[in-house]
Amino acid sequence: MSYDPTAADTTTAAAATAGTTDEPPTLPTDRHTGCPFDPPAALTALSDQPLRRMRYADGHIGWLATGHAAARAILADPRFSSRNELLHPPVPVPGMPEELPPAPVGDITGLDAPEHTRYRRLLTGKFTVRRMRQLTERVEQFTTECLDAMEQAGPTADLVAAFAQPVPALMICELLGVPYGDRERFQSQVATIFDQTADAEAKGEAYTALLQYLNELVLAKRAEPTDDLLSDLTTSDLTDEELAGIGGLLLAAGLDTTANMLGLGTFALLSNPDQLDALRADPGLAEQTVEELLRYLSVADPILRAALEDVEVEGQLIRAGETVTVSVQAANRDPRKFPDPDRLDIHRKATGHVAFGHGAHQCLGQQLARVEMAVAFPALLARFPTLRLAVPPQEVPLRDRSNIYGVINLPVTWDKE
Repeated sequence: MSYDPTAADTTTAAAATAGTTDEPPTLPTDRHTGCPFDPPAALTALSDQPLRRMRYADGHIGWLATGHAAARAILADPRFSSRNELLHPPVPVPGMPEELPPAPVGDITGLDAPEHTRYRRLLTGKFTVRRMRQLTERVEQFTTECLDAMEQAGPTADLVAAFAQPVPALMICELLGVPYGDRERFQSQVATIFDQTADAEAKGEAYTALLQYLNELVLAKRAEPTDDLLSDLTTSDLTDEELAGIGGLLLAAGLDTTANMLGLGTFALLSNPDQLDALRADPGLAEQTVEELLRYLSVADPILRAALEDVEVEGQLIRAGETVTVSVQAANRDPRKFPDPDRLDIHRKATGHVAFGHGAHQCLGQQLARVEMAVAFPALLARFPTLRLAVPPQEVPLRDRSNIYGVINLPVTWDKE
């Protein structure tokens, strides 16, 4: 269904009285002022209305959801589609085509039922809480190895390169069954793809090489299965192309987000010494700390959906064909759900946050990410009791030109014994 942006009757009477007939705002993204852990101030200013009109990069007039209840309602409703080709980008993206293409083969994030259901059923059993907790020993081993190398090279380090990236990268290798002899090559390609300072040509070459490697890995797993996720999936009806695509998706979803949570999360703890001291004093708070950091930082933002039919949410009528931008960071700072939301409080019960999404598309690898962070943060603080920033906080370079927020690097130092 096409949308007429001049039509004023696309909202209910309740919405009209809320001022949605004014010129719709664009999505605020500027974090250059204020606390580096807070959402853009202009976005916070829009949060008085949990759902409002918004102008998209291509001129489309859709919606912005900032309220926690609105976000969960939209993400849980199958009448909202995840299909890429139905969505409008909220902000300009260099090189992006005017109309988004369908999701690549194996990318379940851009599919709806029944295609999404088929993939999801195959994968869900591989990511149970029980199975992810069984990987805790490997997480502890990789964490220790990274901390050993960091300590030996110290007493200064870039925490991102030395710790935040390697730990989840090694776990993804473990999950996909990347042979030890290939891990350096694999990690090098991955590091280039996610390097915010690398040029487009280098990123493109690394991406092509990684896809080729994943295709080779799938063929190797079919010939000689091992104890890993890809090998398990070779017994399904998935094609080689689908398996390689799923491998790429797990890599992108499981590495970049967790790496940035570890880097930015450490920055947040170092910037809140009372919270850092509380976690160091009681490592039993690790899981609760992880949930609060997920809520507080919300590194993966936003989530897009397109209405497949007319749907009313929060008293607003969203018409078929309209895109909704769900602001995860705003929803997780909604004071109607989380009192005093702008304060990092590791004693808070942050249950119900939407950092991993919500509904049918909620992140498959969330339990692995939780295990990695719950092991990594306490281990880092225990190994380096005097860990601190090596530069003033305002000099930490922020990764603010990506939909995965974080730090580009995090210079830290500590006292050698």
